[in-house]
Amino acid sequence: MSLFDKMKKIIDLYDEILKNPHRAEIARELRDEDDLFMLLCFSEVVGLPNPAFYYTLELYPVIIEKFHDWHLRMGMEKSPLTGFRCC
Repeated sequence: MSLFDKMKKIIDLYDEILKNPHRAEIARELRDEDDLFMLLCFSEVVGLPNPAFYYTLELYPVIIEKFHDWHLRMGMEKSPLTGFRCC
């Protein structure tokens, strides 16, 4: 094992030691950012004007898989999209 590999292992271990106590906090922050992004994309559904609607329209096929989990976290029991049942 070369010196470079040993240093890389040490750095990875150090990084894990620093991240370990904050994993839940990091996951919560990432989920909050994802929720905000979904709100931006689907803001027309909840009645907020979206100035970037034309650009977010291309993202719908990619993020529609996450839509069910998002609308449940946002407190909507049923899908607010008409003509689209996910529940």
